[in-house]
Parts: sequence; structure tokens; C-alpha cells
Amino acid sequence: MVNPERLNADGLALSEHYAETMEEVILPYINAHRRDFHVSGDGGKPLFASRFDAEMPKGTVLIVHGFTENSYKFSEVVHSLLRNHLSVITYDQRGHGRSWRAEGLGDPSLTHVDDFQEYVRDLDSVVAQAMAAMPRPHRIFCHSMGGAVTALYLESVGDDVDFDRAAMCAPMIAPNLNKVPKPAARLLCRTAEALGRGKKRIFASRPYGGKERFEDSCATGVARFHWYEDQRVDDPILQNNGPTYGWTLESIGVTMKILAPGAPERIRTRIQLSTAGLDGTVMPGPQKQFIDRVRDGEHIVVEGSKHEIYRSSDEVLFPWWHGVLAFLKG
Repeated sequence: MVNPERLNADGLALSEHYAETMEEVILPYINAHRRDFHVSGDGGKPLFASRFDAEMPKGTVLIVHGFTENSYKFSEVVHSLLRNHLSVITYDQRGHGRSWRAEGLGDPSLTHVDDFQEYVRDLDSVVAQAMAAMPRPHRIFCHSMGGAVTALYLESVGDDVDFDRAAMCAPMIAPNLNKVPKPAARLLCRTAEALGRGKKRIFASRPYGGKERFEDSCATGVARFHWYEDQRVDDPILQNNGPTYGWTLESIGVTMKILAPGAPERIRTRIQLSTAGLDGTVMPGPQKQFIDRVRDGEHIVVEGSKHEIYRSSDEVLFPWWHGVLAFLKG
């Protein structure tokens, strides 16, 4: 039974006593349904993954997290899906969480990738190795960079797709470069790579230095923000916080690939795309361009939310997630 004093009807935690609810209700519940394993990703690199088996499952949702995130950060989302009879597969993308990280970085809080297509091939490996035995229908919930990876994946598979629905939460169709012209940003990163600094931290970023300020975060839910920051400060695995020049260069090139002529039109999966009304991390315009070209797409603007819509305040999060959940349940 869902405790009405701790959870809402969809299995999300009420902000009041949020940390206690996470520790006493949500984490014990999802861990009781959890089995960890590894997927062999692109180039044979090990990717940490988890399988959560719902009671009387009516399908399976694959969660694809965003830049500097990890699967643990989505524990509340996993709990809601399980409570609604949807099994779940999560995995940490390369360079994140408990998955393989590139050698030679020096700083464990740095995030690097040589080629963005490695993320896409990793997702294909997760689908092949983890989703095949899971209850159908298969759906995807993806956030930010995970949305870019999912878009490229769905465009690449075309008709040969395993997913009939995908819910995109503030996808990174185009990163926000904070008024730096794209040619200048690209030139800076290419110069850094030419000088052998491709795996160095980009100049505008700083090493992980402890808890982030709520005011500077991508969340609007105070309790959700502080709970995760408390987890993060105690676990170096969760402390990704900035990109290398190499990752930044790859992220700049993503937009042209996702919005290439004919690319979004190849997608056969039904898409629900949520734009955060107060997003300062990714650009809303390219999201609209993308969803308008998808054959079966729905666009939602979530007013009052920053980039991490799934970590919004209760009054914003609950109605938005109820709609996403209905979409994923079909």
C-alpha cells in the first residue's frame, strides 16, 4: 500500500520529510526489486546496469540519464514506475557513475567521451543485452544528454526499433553555450585538442568542491535537491560535475546530426518531449524543431521548471509526471 502521508498517488515522495521517505520507503522498496549486472558496451567497455522487476509487470521502461548524472539519481522515478507495474532497466553511461571511465583524466569529477556515437552504440548494446528478456511493451524515459543519445539511436534504427514510446525530459538537442558563438566554441575546443588538452577540464568549469548551491542548480525542488547533494558529497562515484574540451566539442556537433535532413523523420517511435520553461542548460528552439519533424510527436512546455524537470517542486512535478506516466503506461 502507498502511504498517503509519504507518497502521492503515483508513488512520488512528498517534499515534507522527503529525505526520510527516500531512506525509509523508496530505496528499500526499489532495492528489494533490484538486480545489478554489467553490459558490454562499445569497445567491450563495462557499463553498470540494474534490473528492477515490477509485480505483475505491464511493460518495461529503460532510463537513459543525462550529462554528469547516473542511474542512482533517478531512484524516485524508478519507484514510481515500479509502483505502476512497469519494470525498469537503468544503466550508467560511460564516464558516469559506476561505468567505465576514460583513462588519463586525472580528475574523477571530469566527464569525457572521444566520440558521441560511443554513447549511441552503448545504448544499442544495452537494448540488445538487457531489454530482450524484459516484459513488453518497451518504452524509454530519457533526460538531457540521454535525450540526445536516444534521438540519435532512434534515428539510426528506423523501422527496426524495439521501443514504441519515448518520453524525453528536456533533451539536449542543442546545448546552451551561454551566448558564446558556436564557431568560437568549436575553435576553442579544437585548438585545445590539437594541443593535447582534449581530456582536460574546459576553462569555464571547476573541479568538484562539495555541495552545490540550490540557487545555481537545475532543480526547483528544494528537498529533492538537498537529498541528492547529501548522497553526492559522500560518494565520489556521484561527483561528475564538468566536461573536458573533447566532450564539449562532441556536444556542439550533436545538433547538426540530430536535425540532419531526413533524420527525425526516420523515427518510428512515438515521442513525448517536455521542454522546461526556465531551462538555461539546453536550448528550447531546437527541441521544437526536432519534435515538429517527428512523425508521431507531442510537445509539452513545463512552466516553472528548470532543466531537471524530474526534480521540480511538488506542484510542478506531480502533474507533469502524472502525464508522463500515463504516456509511458500507454
